[in-house]
Amino acid sequence: MLDERNERLELITQVASLYYEEGLSQEQIARMLKLSKATISRLMRRARELGIVEITVHKLLETDRELESALTSTFGLRLARVMVNRAGSYEDRLRSVGALAARYVDSVVFKNAILGISWGTAVYHTVNSLSPRKRFPVLVVQMIGAIGAGNPQIDGPDLARRLSSIYGGDFRYLHAPLVVGSEEVRDALSKEERIRETLDLSEKADIALVGIGSLEPSVSSLLRAGYLTKENLKSLKSQGAVGDVCARHYDIQGNVLDIEINRRVVGISLEALHGIKRVIGVAVGEKKAPSILGALRGRHVNILITDDITARRVLELQSGIG
Repeated sequence: MLDERNERLELITQVASLYYEEGLSQEQIARMLKLSKATISRLMRRARELGIVEITVHKLLETDRELESALTSTFGLRLARVMVNRAGSYEDRLRSVGALAARYVDSVVFKNAILGISWGTAVYHTVNSLSPRKRFPVLVVQMIGAIGAGNPQIDGPDLARRLSSIYGGDFRYLHAPLVVGSEEVRDALSKEERIRETLDLSEKADIALVGIGSLEPSVSSLLRAGYLTKENLKSLKSQGAVGDVCARHYDIQGNVLDIEINRRVVGISLEALHGIKRVIGVAVGEKKAPSILGALRGRHVNILITDDITARRVLELQSGIG
């Protein structure tokens, strides 16, 4: 019985390969295998049902060249990609921008590249949308400690593993929480051999993919992860913070703040992040505009991928409007 099942799977795979990879018609395959055309059609349908064949529809993602140029020239960015918003909810917008970011990542990744990755919903939607043109070895490195609670799909370890699997590469975990109890604990963990090796690798990344964090409760990743409370967010705002990249908080001018939470983060520093050739920041939403503005002014990302609504709000804030 098992042999019959394996033979059936081999036949389904053979038919799928002849049609999708060799470019033969169903009629040609039927003649070659001495089967009816109806049987070939059923086998191809079964290949899709079993996941042997996956069909991806690449939707048109329209971009706004004028806004891209304005962001690039205003903030000295290496590149900006601004999606024309045709979605409704915040989640829909985030998924669409994630798809746009995925296409950019796939256009610049190369064989044996080191990809640094943070975590969060924007990074998750980017990784989830990746459909590579081809697979080749890459090394994906978790640049900041893990959430450790909540949704594991958006956490660093799972995203690093999935991204490496998409390209057929390898990955390195950062075996530590993102925020620890004290500066002393952070220092001790950072000296641990495996953690130190991963942090050193993250600083050698060719490409970094990061989210841009906000202090607005409704969109705060650190709040959802349980690292901060609403009271903590208010306190950080009173200290001048507007957002974070890799959990390192900065003010509206992009200056990294000398505050307690920044001294308790296990992960790459923003200074080290600045040394990476391509730092791709993915973020959406008017509530994130101040944190995006601070990130751009501080040059904590040099590539921004967002939508037109967000881009306009960031440029308005830069011009002193609102």
